[in-house]
Amino acid sequence: MGRLPKTIKKPKQAVSFDPRAFLATVGVQRTATQSQKGHKIFSQGDASDAVFYIQKGRVKLTVESKQGKEAVVAILGPGTFFGEGCVAGQAVRVATATAIAPCSILRIEKKEMMRVLHEEHALSDLFISYVVSRNIRVEEDLVDQLFNSSEKRLARALLLLARYGKEDKLDQIGPEISQELLANMVGTTRSRVSFFMNKFKKLGFVDYSGELHGRVRVHSSLIDLILHD
Repeated sequence: MGRLPKTIKKPKQAVSFDPRAFLATVGVQRTATQSQKGHKIFSQGDASDAVFYIQKGRVKLTVESKQGKEAVVAILGPGTFFGEGCVAGQAVRVATATAIAPCSILRIEKKEMMRVLHEEHALSDLFISYVVSRNIRVEEDLVDQLFNSSEKRLARALLLLARYGKEDKLDQIGPEISQELLANMVGTTRSRVSFFMNKFKKLGFVDYSGELHGRVRVHSSLIDLILHD
């Protein structure tokens, strides 16, 4: 009788790393938390020991001067990181992060984030792309504050909050973005924001009414106001 052929074992294929799945689930040194509106995720001066990723909701970053004056430096939505300074050696938080709507947030411990960034190129590419985009946004914010009027700064803030340029259809801005918060972002008074919002509505750039339940619908035509000298 002839010998039976040996069974050739196929090499096991490595499981590909999915950064979206990693950021959507809990695991080793990764915990998911539900934060209600007003909850402080961390405060200015706290130890910088983790990176956070917003799965759902909105978070504002604020800084406070020694004199007690507060400024909003960013409003972040789903799919964004914050607290990422710890991976670059930041020892303490330079801002306070507060939920301004119910949030689902993934906390990734610093050591785990560093490990995955080194081992998984798919996540490091995603993270680097985010950091570069955030740096560009900070530079644009500075130019906006230095050279544009408060009216144009408000128009730009509304377009960014509605994710202009990222989706085919602009998002509606929820009631968590109050006129007081917009004033703090833009660097003007609430009364000026109210005046400009009424002006934008009359010009057909935005819509807000009772049927929108406190939401603001932003139209892409608002970009014309920013581009017009």
